[in-house]
Amino acid sequence: MTSATADPFAKIRAATNSHRARHGCNAYPYDNGPLLAALAAAANARRIVELGTALGYTALSFASGAPGATVDTIEGDPEHVGLARENIAAAAMDHRVIVHEGDFAVVLPTLDPGYDVAFFDGGAPVPALHKTLRGLLRTGGTLITANLNHGGAAEAVRKALFDGKTWRSALVDEHGETAISVKL
Repeated sequence: MTSATADPFAKIRAATNSHRARHGCNAYPYDNGPLLAALAAAANARRIVELGTALGYTALSFASGAPGATVDTIEGDPEHVGLARENIAAAAMDHRVIVHEGDFAVVLPTLDPGYDVAFFDGGAPVPALHKTLRGLLRTGGTLITANLNHGGAAEAVRKALFDGKTWRSALVDEHGETAISVKL
């Protein structure tokens, strides 16, 4: 768990958890925004794509870690889109973070390839979406996949990430929830 001083967007993470309790939705914020910021910085990211915006916590974390980057984030819930846009504007990052409203499978094909970092945190991983993300990443780009321990299709995604042929991957937590993968 990160402290509020280490996470400049801790209030948005907390607001997301409160929203989920009231709204009864699946807006679960990733639990380590500072890690995402560090990964964006380490990748010297210029373009980042994210699946699962919720209220904007992770998009803002990525943007803060890579000050020269643009972030395309996709969210299907119209209420979340509005709240995310408000949070992103309040953080004065609305010129760099674009919230796309719609289904991942519909929005992703409209984006141009060449991303440095991709983040999947929109429910359980789906093989078709990961294939599309792979096509959008540049060779050497970084894919961060959350929710790998959710079973079902997530197992197929995990298997693909660790096949050693198309990705170099490592799990980053003891529960096997998140992998960081480099596109070979």
